Amino acid sequence: MFERNAKLTPQQRALLQDLSYGTLRHYGPLQAILAGLLQKPLHDESIRCLLLVALYQLVYTHTQPHAIVDHAVKTTQALRKTSAKGLVNAVLRNFLRQRERLLSEVVNSSEEGCFSHPQWWIDKLRHQYPLAWEQILAAGNQHPPMTLRVNRRKAGVEDYLLQLAEAGIAARAVGVSGIMVDRPLAVDRLPGFSQGLVSVQDGGAQLAAGLLDVRDGMRVLDACAAPGGKTAHLLELADVELTALDHDARRLQKVEQNLGRLGLHARCVAGDASQPSQWWDGHLFQRILADVPCSASGVVRRHPDIKWLRREGDIAQFAIQQSHILDALWHCLEQGGKLLYVTCSVFAEENRQQIKAFIARHNDARLLPLPDIVEQDLQLLPDREHDGFYYALLAKI
Repeated sequence: MFERNAKLTPQQRALLQDLSYGTLRHYGPLQAILAGLLQKPLHDESIRCLLLVALYQLVYTHTQPHAIVDHAVKTTQALRKTSAKGLVNAVLRNFLRQRERLLSEVVNSSEEGCFSHPQWWIDKLRHQYPLAWEQILAAGNQHPPMTLRVNRRKAGVEDYLLQLAEAGIAARAVGVSGIMVDRPLAVDRLPGFSQGLVSVQDGGAQLAAGLLDVRDGMRVLDACAAPGGKTAHLLELADVELTALDHDARRLQKVEQNLGRLGLHARCVAGDASQPSQWWDGHLFQRILADVPCSASGVVRRHPDIKWLRREGDIAQFAIQQSHILDALWHCLEQGGKLLYVTCSVFAEENRQQIKAFIARHNDARLLPLPDIVEQDLQLLPDREHDGFYYALLAKI
């Protein structure tokens, strides 16, 4: 993987990520274009991927077309596929000659080509969001915003905005503790990042800590905690006794690194949230954050491979896993306590349908209204300000 290649400079890594993510983000139209340019199926996967990346550059970037074609042909030598040089050259030059026609045909030929999502995904969103499905799909193909969360223990939003301005970084305040920068940049360019003044966290994700209503002295569990953004935010808001749980011990190291940079502390425990007997000491929690595994359908613009790797049947499997985690964690919550259920999904099976089924199973569960929210739960849809998230706050009565 290019991320672990020590020979690459940060600039080279950034370029490779853009090429990979961009190709996957627009994979639907790109594969339709390629199919229209080939006279017969291409069975060499490395050459197919090379052509898709080159087409991405030709369609969606401002790189000079002749340079893209030249580099693609030369890359066949690096791949030891010199016999494919003629094919690569012909396909790309043929695209340049027929560009307008091909792009028009892609938009009109299929919904996958038009919206760059799998057909089952498109159909599900159309059914669940008849008035917003096209906007959701369009947002999934955009570049994500970069939002910071100011560590309120160390700085204020206005003070940090001044530091950004002095560093020549344009930004604006969003939400309670958030700042959105106009253009994404490397974290080492952020003033005071290594000293823990800010963290990178999507604006939608920043709602979690406030909705859980933590107060000094509480016993709090952050289930499924890695990489630790919400864990840290909870500790920034109150002096709580916090347990950060995750099934992956290696990912817990990231939680510890983030907490160390911010000057915060939590008890980090490796364990399965659906199996409390493996890790729980029997002391009930007053607050539980259940940021459960999900389809991640609300954050596909950050991870564009997700929409092509997911299968429709995966959603039901995630829903089963989520219900097991919810039922298990409920036994760890004291009477009068609150559990905040969170996903980064837009699919109803993982969200409102999941909570409705949970309340039907548990007579001692009540759905609480969320502060400043008209509805009892909150389905955030991805837009220019934030990713897609779902929030539901449950009280144990």
